[in-house]
Amino acid sequence: MFTASLGVFLFGLLAAIAGGAVGAAIGGNYAFVMTGFMVLASWGMFAATGNSFGLDYLAFGPFFGPHVAFAGGVAGSIYATYKSYMTDGKDVNTPLAGLGKPDVLLIGSLFGVFGYVVQIGISNIPWFGAHTDSVALTVLISGLTARWVFGGLKKQLFTGSLHNPELFHEDATSFPAKIKPGPNGRWLEWQEKPGQLLAIGSLFGIFAGFVSLMLASEVGAHFTKMGLANDLAASKGNSFAFGISAVIILFLITNRNMPVQHHVTITAGLGAIQFYPIVMGASFAWTSVATWNSHAWLMAFVALLIAGVFGIMAAAFAELAARLWYNRGTSHIDPPAAAIWISNTIVVSLAALLS
Repeated sequence: MFTASLGVFLFGLLAAIAGGAVGAAIGGNYAFVMTGFMVLASWGMFAATGNSFGLDYLAFGPFFGPHVAFAGGVAGSIYATYKSYMTDGKDVNTPLAGLGKPDVLLIGSLFGVFGYVVQIGISNIPWFGAHTDSVALTVLISGLTARWVFGGLKKQLFTGSLHNPELFHEDATSFPAKIKPGPNGRWLEWQEKPGQLLAIGSLFGIFAGFVSLMLASEVGAHFTKMGLANDLAASKGNSFAFGISAVIILFLITNRNMPVQHHVTITAGLGAIQFYPIVMGASFAWTSVATWNSHAWLMAFVALLIAGVFGIMAAAFAELAARLWYNRGTSHIDPPAAAIWISNTIVVSLAALLS
């Protein structure tokens, strides 16, 4: 996208300037919730027409793509803290337009452009660009960059720490013990222990795997009748559950202890879609579930189990990222984004090896 010509690149660039500012103005998490609504609305258009422009250009493009809008909100928050306009650089809920400081919105624009360019660059890396989630990786890189630039404890540029070792547990002797959640910082207290991660990862993973398989099959069969590619729906299938998970963040913003699991659902849905054809065997095609025989249903069951395993993996990666970068930090470095890109790479690479 946005690389076919100089004109289309500049068109997207200008949209990213605005998208990053909008993300900062309404707050990073509100921007991400809007991404979720965009995904769900775009899926309706996609299922009806086979045209994925809503997903490609709106939900995951410079309009409300997380690498532009959410990242702009994240950068705006730590910049506003650096300038002493606010006190908490991790606050990605507050709509920054309320500060009445245009320079904050300009920083959102700057990081919107940064995200736009970096995502395009990642997606064009040979092999890797097609075997990772370039949007999620860009969100991570953007957050790390914003911390480094504006997140210094003495409010000096380019002095931000990614680990903040001054807040490690003092009596700890191992690195895992030093970064363990505690009074010095934690992400989500209700999903940081192994049992909690197993439950959230497996159950939301199965949840996402189910809807992803259903959409890939039913919409895929519909597209085949329309003369479109049989796997077109499957190529977007894991984004629907992700959209639901993104909308759930709205309730987290209202101080409800909601599960944060979009990294789980997007990874698990991808796992189900990637591995269902593998376990089904040669000459696979997506067909309506009305035509499935006993073997197809049994393999769908296996695919859901695989989705649950990948969901657990993504949940664990997110908690690890939180302990490394988020918990003690001065700004928001997104644990789910850190989990999504590496989980995506693992799922897609394993599927390619086993195909």
